[in-house]
Amino acid sequence: MNHAVLYIHGQGGNAEEAKHYEKLFRMCDVIGLDYNSETPWEARDEFSKLFDELCGKYESVTLVANSIGAFFAMNALADKHIKEAFFISPIVNMQKLIEDMMTWANVSEDYLREKGEIATSFGQSLSWEYLCYVRNNPISWEVPTHVLYGDKDNLTSLATITEFTEKTGATLTVMENGEHWFHTEEQMNFLDKWIEEKII
Repeated sequence: MNHAVLYIHGQGGNAEEAKHYEKLFRMCDVIGLDYNSETPWEARDEFSKLFDELCGKYESVTLVANSIGAFFAMNALADKHIKEAFFISPIVNMQKLIEDMMTWANVSEDYLREKGEIATSFGQSLSWEYLCYVRNNPISWEVPTHVLYGDKDNLTSLATITEFTEKTGATLTVMENGEHWFHTEEQMNFLDKWIEEKII
């Protein structure tokens, strides 16, 4: 096969999730990106090397990415030859998400700068280095992209996702009662139909 689909999982996910997409992209080799990066600067190095190793022999590559995997991909693979991308609940404005989490945790910018890193009650650590990185490295994404968004997404607002799609020219599909994590049978059926409609 001359065409590959590269799947990039979100936080807590794994490369094995790529198998779900084999039935949707029957004429392609579907590859799960097995990565270790936890920060965008780590991903920028790791993803680029893995992309070249896994996808260098293919005529075209389609990207399917979930949540923070989409953010890492945009940060690391913007200059790669990617035919199109399918983003599922993507994190498209990490700066805003970090600032929102600071509000949820009642952490000021001065306090985060002083401490460097702060654990929160909702399981995510806040990092001054991470915040500075995303401020200094804004996303620039020109790959033709389709976005699937659940209207109950608790991490990204509809306004934020709409701003991203308008800026990048991406298509936007909103699932009523969809969550950030697409995992129920109804949500996965919706996701499958969304991809099938977009690849026809």
